[in-house]
Amino acid sequence: MRSRQSGDRKALARTVQMVFQDPYASLNPRQTVRRTLEDPLRVHGVTAKSEIEDRVATMLRHVGLRPEQSGRYPHEFSGGQRQRIGIARALILNPKIVICDEPVSALDVSIRAQIINLLLELKDTLGLSYIMISHDLGVVEHMSDRVAVMYLGRIVENGHWREIFERPAHPYTQALIAAIPDPLHHAPLATTGGDLPNPLNPPNGCAFSPRCRYAEAVCRREPGPLLETRADGHAVRCWRADEIGAASLALSPSP
Repeated sequence: MRSRQSGDRKALARTVQMVFQDPYASLNPRQTVRRTLEDPLRVHGVTAKSEIEDRVATMLRHVGLRPEQSGRYPHEFSGGQRQRIGIARALILNPKIVICDEPVSALDVSIRAQIINLLLELKDTLGLSYIMISHDLGVVEHMSDRVAVMYLGRIVENGHWREIFERPAHPYTQALIAAIPDPLHHAPLATTGGDLPNPLNPPNGCAFSPRCRYAEAVCRREPGPLLETRADGHAVRCWRADEIGAASLALSPSP
């Protein structure tokens, strides 16, 4: 973004927007909701007062707030309402892609489902695409069409959400799925041995190799390439992906 010219950044901002993790820190406490939503419109050339007022009112209704609340300040809203304001700010320019950085992790559990359902509703209503960043696998499973699993900043597996959750092929993905609590079974959760490497000084080869039960000498020498292993575009970064994926497929329940 910093390397782009000003005009390029503005064009990108009209297409890509972001919903931040913390609804308390991401809103200017000195600006009313109206000002928070009006500023992006003015920056991007919308100057007619009537159009600005109409778009602000419409967007507030979209996110479940009343237009008459637009004169209030962020501290006058609950955490869930503030996140709705953050969503409205991200959508006011009609972007095509919205990056959601842990959009519900800072909210009470009772509010999370409301915000998740709102995001899904807006996706269908406005034709949006989301890039969802989350450590909450329940949210990922509920909201995603495709999932990219990352370890130390590198994608290790990428595929349709059902393939990721039901037939994971990378050892790290398998460890993540195995650690999901199951309320119907009270067996101890699976754990992964070893220490998490330093992201600033990762190990040679595959970053997961010091903790991987499948690791071989080649894994410690160089990272495996991200290769497509299934017909649906499922890709895995692992030297033993075919072998491990085949074992996962054999153990998965029949449909």
